[in-house]
Amino acid sequence: MFELSENELSEKIIGAAIEVHKELNSGLLESAYEAALFFKLNSLNLLVQKQVPVETMYKGHSLNVGFRLDLLVEEKVIIELKVVDKISNIHLAQTLIYLKLCKKKLALILNFNVRYMNLGIKRVVNNL
Repeated sequence: MFELSENELSEKIIGAAIEVHKELNSGLLESAYEAALFFKLNSLNLLVQKQVPVETMYKGHSLNVGFRLDLLVEEKVIIELKVVDKISNIHLAQTLIYLKLCKKKLALILNFNVRYMNLGIKRVVNNL
């Protein structure tokens, strides 16, 4: 079976997010966009997990603090969904921490509270 790279996956994810946004527009709760994007990505035959726990360790002990990824695609790309006025530095920092904790290279922050979806996309890269 052919395995897609992070960049190829991000193209598919962004296309799916644009399609979801065109259908639902802005104004809904994050959970609605999560469910719709999960459905759309599954329909593209991608392996998608939602609300994936992020293990956080301190001196060999799991902190069990409840961090969760909104979506994880093909075990490679983290998707953080937002419905905010704008993506801020705290969103970038949170996503970068998730990348490091999960040892992943790429995440996409998708803010659905925009007029056009292409204005709500931010790539976050972890230089492993």
